[in-house]
Amino acid sequence: MDARRLPRARRRSRQRSRALVAVPLLLVLVVTVVDILAPPEVHLGPFLVAAPAITASFGGPRLTGFIGVVAVAAQAVVAATRTSLIDLNHTLQITALILISAIVTFFAHHRERHEREMTQLRSVAEATQEVLLRAPPQRIGPLHIASVYLAAEAEAQIGGDLYAVTRTAHGTRLVIGDVRGKGLEAIGDAALVLGAFRAAAHRQAELPVLVADLEGAVSSDLGVPGTSREEHAAQGETFVTAAVLEVPDTEPSLHLVSCGHPPPLLLRDGRVTSLKVSQPAPPLGLTEFAPADIAVESYGFEPGDVVLLYTDGVIEARDDSGAFYPLSERMAAWPGHGPQALLRYLCADLLAHSGGHLGDDAAMVAVQRLPGTPPVTR
Repeated sequence: MDARRLPRARRRSRQRSRALVAVPLLLVLVVTVVDILAPPEVHLGPFLVAAPAITASFGGPRLTGFIGVVAVAAQAVVAATRTSLIDLNHTLQITALILISAIVTFFAHHRERHEREMTQLRSVAEATQEVLLRAPPQRIGPLHIASVYLAAEAEAQIGGDLYAVTRTAHGTRLVIGDVRGKGLEAIGDAALVLGAFRAAAHRQAELPVLVADLEGAVSSDLGVPGTSREEHAAQGETFVTAAVLEVPDTEPSLHLVSCGHPPPLLLRDGRVTSLKVSQPAPPLGLTEFAPADIAVESYGFEPGDVVLLYTDGVIEARDDSGAFYPLSERMAAWPGHGPQALLRYLCADLLAHSGGHLGDDAAMVAVQRLPGTPPVTR
C-alpha cells in the first residue's frame, strides 16, 4: 500500500462516519418525540440505548460518547416533560443509559485502536512488498515482459509471493515463487529468496547450480537453535515453491526448473500448453526431506509465444459456487496481443470470477519472445 493512501483512507472513514451519524440522531429525535406524546403507561426511553450502540458500529469513541450524551439529554427532557427528573422510573432509565453508553464507548475505543494497529501493520508490510517486487523492464533482450501483483482482500493477511527478472550474458533468467506463510515473516523469507536470486543469477552458469544456491539460502535460514527442520515444516514455515526459468537469447527455447510450483502456461496460436515437468524438485527448504536431482527441462519458445508465470492465488480463487478460476481456459480465450494486455485481461477476469475479492495474494508475470529473435546457433 502506498503510504499516501493511509491518510486518504482515514479521511474517507471520517466522512462516512459523519454521514452515518444522522441515523442515531434521527433515532433519538423520533423516540423522544413519540415518548413525550405517548400515553403515561407507555415508556419508549429504553429504545434510546440503540443510538450509542449503533454509533459504536461505525464511529470512534468520541462520536459514540457524544451520541450517548445526546441520548441521555433526550431522556432527561422526556423525564422533565412527562413527570420529573427524580421520578424513579426515569432515574433508572437515565442511569442505565449512562452505563451502557460508557460501555459501548469503551468498546469503540478498543476497536478503533485495533483497527489503527492493523492498518499500520498492513501498510508497512505492503510498502515493504512493493519495494521487494520491483517491476521488471518491459523490454529485456529479445523479450517483452509484464508483471502484476494483486493484494488479497483487506481482512486477509499479506502473503509472500515473489518474482524477479535478471539479465545474464547469454539470456534472461526469471523466478516466481510463493512462501508458505503470511505476514511480515513471509515477506522476510521472500526477500531472502529474491536477494539470493539476484546475487547468484549473474554468476552461476548452470541453472541447477542457481537453484541449489536458492535452496542453500532458504535452508540456512532454518538453522534456529533448538528447533528441528521437522518442527519448521510442521508449522508451515520457511519453505518456498518456486519456478526458475532461463530464456537464451539465441535459441527459440526456454529451460525450466520447478520446485513444487504450479506449471507455467505457454500460449501459442490460441492454444495453451501447461509446461509440467516430469521430475519436479521439492520446494526450496524441503530438499532434505525428499532428496532429488535438480532436473532441467526444455521447451520450445518461438517468436510470438507468451509464457505466463503465476502463483497459486490465481488458480485457487473461487467464485460464489466454490469453483476454482479456470486459468488455462480463460488464457486460451484471450483475443488480444502482448503480455501487458494479457495481464490486464486476466486481472479483470479473475476479479470478476471471485466477486472482486481474493482470499490470497496473487502474482503473474507474462513473457513474450519478440519477432526478430536471432537464429539458433549450433
